[in-house]
Amino acid sequence: MTAQIEFPDVVQLATPLFIIALLIELFALRFARAKGSYETRDTLTSLCMGAGSVVVGIALGFVAYGFFHWVWQFRVTDLGVHWSMIVLCFVLDDLRYYVFHRLAHRCRWVWASHVNHHSSQHYNLSTALRQTWTGTFTLTMVLHAPMILLGFSPEVVIFVGGLNLLYQFWIHTEAIDSLPGWFEAVFNTPSHHRVHHGRNARYLDANYAGTLIIWDRMFGTFVPETDVEKVEYGLVRNLGTHNLIRVAFHEWVGIFRDVFRSEISWRDRVMYMFAPPGWSHDGSRETSETIKADYVARHPEAKGAPGLPD
Repeated sequence: MTAQIEFPDVVQLATPLFIIALLIELFALRFARAKGSYETRDTLTSLCMGAGSVVVGIALGFVAYGFFHWVWQFRVTDLGVHWSMIVLCFVLDDLRYYVFHRLAHRCRWVWASHVNHHSSQHYNLSTALRQTWTGTFTLTMVLHAPMILLGFSPEVVIFVGGLNLLYQFWIHTEAIDSLPGWFEAVFNTPSHHRVHHGRNARYLDANYAGTLIIWDRMFGTFVPETDVEKVEYGLVRNLGTHNLIRVAFHEWVGIFRDVFRSEISWRDRVMYMFAPPGWSHDGSRETSETIKADYVARHPEAKGAPGLPD
């Protein structure tokens, strides 16, 4: 049986450090001429989204927690809480995060929850705090089930998931250019994650890593940041508003409107829920694939470059 160890909520404990880091970045931008920018309304939106996410997590956290413990009764073994098992769980959970994150960009149902994180047109540490209010409703908690069935206790799984989110905070910055080659080769970094937040054609659907960039390198989704094209942040079609309700729910509203169109088939309704963002029954909207293809058509010299089709 797994020893009854109370693991800390590392994200909650780190909250004061988040604030200190934000102030340090602001100081560096103003007085040390570091790269990056803050905009007051945008920053307040990010902070409010983060606070709302905490409130929702407290209110609905019992859903995932209850599901994890229900799955736990079907485990094949109990791997305990030895440090080596925690490290192994962290690596496997990072792979789980890669799968989740890739799904979040390729399935509109999950994108509807994740899109708010990409809605800022600025890239700074406050952007890391722009978190979802609706993650529970996507039911992506089921992606944790294989680890729990293997014998990693719910408490360990929740703990390493918190560590993963904690790691991802510091990579939301333009103030750090690039890091030593060995680090860039293995770990997710500000450079890699800037690409992920880019709305440029070449940067769409790339660098899904949480902590380890090796998953993107293994599965063909790695795209390096390049001096050829500066990263532009935000959505393919930016919201143009800082209204919290719209930031949090606009894609859910879009799904509802599309699903209840009168002239489409039931297959189309399902596709509007689960197909990649931008899919439409009549091909009138742009997906990441069509955006990339159109870019190459206009810039044939970029054909075959990382992130772009041959």
